[in-house]
Amino acid sequence: MKLEKIDLNKIYDKAWDWALKVGPSIIFGLIILLFGLWLIRFLSKRLRSQMVKKQVHSSLQPFIISLTVTALYIMLIILVMTIMGFQLTIFGTLIGAFGVAGGLALSGTLQNFAGGVLILLLKPFEIDDNIVAQGQDGIVTSIQIFYTVLLTFDNKTVIIPNGKLFNEVIINVTRQGKRRLDFEIKLGYAADTEQVMKVIWDAIKATPNIDQKANNRVGVSAMEVDGVKFIVNVWIAPGDFASTKLALHAKIAKDLRDSGVKLPGM
Repeated sequence: MKLEKIDLNKIYDKAWDWALKVGPSIIFGLIILLFGLWLIRFLSKRLRSQMVKKQVHSSLQPFIISLTVTALYIMLIILVMTIMGFQLTIFGTLIGAFGVAGGLALSGTLQNFAGGVLILLLKPFEIDDNIVAQGQDGIVTSIQIFYTVLLTFDNKTVIIPNGKLFNEVIINVTRQGKRRLDFEIKLGYAADTEQVMKVIWDAIKATPNIDQKANNRVGVSAMEVDGVKFIVNVWIAPGDFASTKLALHAKIAKDLRDSGVKLPGM
């Protein structure tokens, strides 16, 4: 069996034709790749400095930078492969299939993730704020991408998924700087209205941590068959709310009894 003679001239001519046909695209693609890598590094530095300037939450900065850089790298690779003449139909189909499968598998996790990003960006509450949400009342001790941690006033650590937290009502008690305490006292018709209101006002003035310059109110809120209801509205700093509430209740009860007002059940 004789080996066919290799025609080096034909191989050289074909290689030269291929180089002339494909070479410019490859060279141009490599130039675009190098320029794109430099541009991505430049944009990531600019993005980091802008987020620091805008005071974006520290937990969110690495994620935004990583997500942005990854997306830019993917677009750059697709652009370079297109310029070089690679067919991306199968590649695009695979990416779409993996994206759909991943989205279905991580739907709950992605919802928590999206909620965390929105909380960190929109800032409905911040660290050390007192919030009421998901039936919990406590101080925010940590805001993570997937969950928020509250410390309740009875010293319980509550971890709330951000997806549920952001999609429900959030009451930020701290945001306005003070909180109003509202309660009612029901007394019989035998009680002297002016005397009761004076006792309550004196108790308010004698109780620490109540904002005496605020629009505090004491008045008759209802007249029912079995007695009169007195309403009390006082303003308190959020951090002093629970302790001041207990102190004021005790002070009013003691002073009413000492002044001779007959309390219910007596």
